[in-house]
Amino acid sequence: MANKRQLKKQIRYICGDVAAECAMASCLIDGVNKEIMEQALVHVAELQQETLTRASVGFDKVPGDFENKSEYEKAKHAFNNKAFTALRNEFNERLQAIVKEMNSALPGKKA
Repeated sequence: MANKRQLKKQIRYICGDVAAECAMASCLIDGVNKEIMEQALVHVAELQQETLTRASVGFDKVPGDFENKSEYEKAKHAFNNKAFTALRNEFNERLQAIVKEMNSALPGKKA
């Protein structure tokens, strides 16, 4: 697992790239449905904001709650793995829906 800082950078890069694709398609492709592209752009911004907020989650226990530091570290690692796996899965699902939405805006394409 990448650390939280790297995860947040990846989220920003991915969302930035998808937003750029929306903007470029709106400007450069004849016949593109600009309203759908604009809505997809809004969805990308919402996805980024919500995902970055959720990535700031922290382990709610302290070392004193465990018998030793090793048990604490093991529990913290398991918590982070579960939280970030769920975050990545939801991010990917929502991103796929946005890409489908973008594709539906292209001329001659249907969702």
